Amino acid sequence: MGDEPAIWTRGLRKTYRSFTMREVVAVQGLDLRVPAGGVHAFLGPNGAGKTTTIRMLLGMVRPDAGEIRLLGHALPQGLEPALRHVGAVVEQPTFYPHFSGRENLMLLAVAAGVPASKVDAVLDQVGLAGRGRDRFRKYSLGMRQRLAIAATLLRDPQLVILDEPTNGLDPAGIHDVRELMRSLADQGRTVLVSSHALAEVEQVADTVSIVVRGALVAEGRVADLLGERSGTTVRVRVDETDDAAAVLRRTGWTVRDDANHLVVDGAPSAAEVNRSLVASGIYAHELSLVRPDLEAVFLDLTREVAS
Repeated sequence: MGDEPAIWTRGLRKTYRSFTMREVVAVQGLDLRVPAGGVHAFLGPNGAGKTTTIRMLLGMVRPDAGEIRLLGHALPQGLEPALRHVGAVVEQPTFYPHFSGRENLMLLAVAAGVPASKVDAVLDQVGLAGRGRDRFRKYSLGMRQRLAIAATLLRDPQLVILDEPTNGLDPAGIHDVRELMRSLADQGRTVLVSSHALAEVEQVADTVSIVVRGALVAEGRVADLLGERSGTTVRVRVDETDDAAAVLRRTGWTVRDDANHLVVDGAPSAAEVNRSLVASGIYAHELSLVRPDLEAVFLDLTREVAS
């Protein structure tokens, strides 16, 4: 990854007026850094300011304050040259339903001055080479999303921005989009994806930014964020749940019930949990370490901000 980030913001702020004319802060003082190359996940609860931020990056919304650099260009002055190297899917794409996927892309290619040969290349790239001549109205939601991504690839962008690309997709469609994002990053592109499908994002993302109420609360490599919150958590199944919980709490560990199991936080190891139980005559049917995941980190951070 290069030293110059693909996306950089400092102090980015955007407010709106509500129906009652009350000021609503959508983005407040956002400092964002998206490294060049790889998949960067942009996460946050509904209303956290993700889409507003993306719209400001693309010049669709003017920020009230702050700085933006996109692919090395300072905005708004450098917006036009920057966007020549950006492909984005921000809203549900609109295509002609009675045209084939290939015909729709041909129209876009002509408008963009792109050779017709590029159309077949991007259809193949998104896995639609065999369905390019099917009418768009026959496409599944997942195929429509892949066609939209194909449209962004016509101009061979360095940066691809996808706003909630897996919304409404079935597991197969989510898998296809995830694999496509990884493929694009492996080609040296930068992919910025906002999503609520945290398990899917964790499988594909290299780096992540988490925003809550329009402000950044965490940013960095996914592996590093997981490592920061990787204190030992042990899941235990016993018959004497109440007695076991009392024994474990006396050690100073945090214990909570979860679907007929006890979840123990703060113990040095699973073996130490087992040793404490056995010393009190309680034998576990099952002990397992709980691996921290991006969803757990996300929920912890959003709870911390809310409290």
